[in-house]
Amino acid sequence: MKFAFLLYEGMTALDLIGPHEILSRLPGVTAMRVARQAGPVHTDSGISLIADAGFADVMHADILLVPGAGDATAMQDDPATLDWIRRIDATTRWTTSVCTGSLILGAAGLLRGRRATSHWAALDRLAAFGATPTSARMVEDGKVITSAGVAAGLDMALAFAARIAGERVAHGLQLGIEYDPDPPFDSGHPDKADPALVARLRALMTAAFVAAPIPHERSPGQDAAAPETLRHPQP
Repeated sequence: MKFAFLLYEGMTALDLIGPHEILSRLPGVTAMRVARQAGPVHTDSGISLIADAGFADVMHADILLVPGAGDATAMQDDPATLDWIRRIDATTRWTTSVCTGSLILGAAGLLRGRRATSHWAALDRLAAFGATPTSARMVEDGKVITSAGVAAGLDMALAFAARIAGERVAHGLQLGIEYDPDPPFDSGHPDKADPALVARLRALMTAAFVAAPIPHERSPGQDAAAPETLRHPQP
């Protein structure tokens, strides 16, 4: 199977690295790290990743994974990326996203009429793309599978591993990366965190959210409309 992992400037590294650590180790898998052009890509935390292929080099994939970013909807200014996502989606068995990567799928016009999830602070933005926002760790609707914020990508990848190679292989991969969450604080979801902290973080993150019109239906060759830039300030 061919896995295409999208890389782009300003993406969140863990959205991609977590699932990549799992999925790239499956037997019989070819992992392709693809960006607009081959070469280094700078993430939003300062880590640089290397794309070993450009859009022109990859015309199909069995699985596409789109990571998120604090500025995910900046893809409105990169129609070449949205065009490539749509082209690859036409060939995939599954199209997936981590965190606000679902907003990029939405900007590409792939979520209309589908249930989808995203980072909790961006979840309501999905409706602007004709999707039904669904608060869940992972949401599957047809061949589109979206996962919630950042670390949820690990869960999605393990679920994929079991589906593709069987549960025993998935168990081995989980054991191999020692993925046994036992966080020092139980505040990783708005339902568990201090309400004052949730309100403060939500205000910081949504203060930069701007109105995002539902993309118009497009005729062949037209780019899907995308909302204005969305930024996630740090608390």
